[in-house]
Amino acid sequence: MSALYDLLTRQVQSLLIGNHRWVTDLANVAACLYHGLPSLNWIGFYLLSGDELWLGPFQGKPACTVIPVGKGVCGTAVQKREAICVLDVHDFPGHIACDPASRSELVVPLLKGGEVLGVIDADSPLVGRFGPEDVEGMRRIADILVQRVAWE
Repeated sequence: MSALYDLLTRQVQSLLIGNHRWVTDLANVAACLYHGLPSLNWIGFYLLSGDELWLGPFQGKPACTVIPVGKGVCGTAVQKREAICVLDVHDFPGHIACDPASRSELVVPLLKGGEVLGVIDADSPLVGRFGPEDVEGMRRIADILVQRVAWE
């Protein structure tokens, strides 16, 4: 993993307080990632409730509030239970454009014991901003979050 994601992983670990304060934890992680990763215009969390993803803590412009499972990049990542890296969102059928400035997107599910808790969603105004290093780095951060955040 890159030095940047090594640093971000350590920062994320140091920010987590647990103690049933998941909003606090996710808010701090969103801010850490937003300011730590270059060329983002939005990053945050959507949390699963039934068959819908609801907007959680984030950094960036106001966002879509609810995304049905199976719709857009976030809903598709939940349905497939896998990370999705989109080089150009205009090429993704059914992309939900919350911010028209977004051109690429990375969505990583938060999986705990096979159960989807939500997703980390990152957007960039640059085409091709995300690659394999970002997928791996965000998966590692997602793994830390599902282990250390008190999700109740």
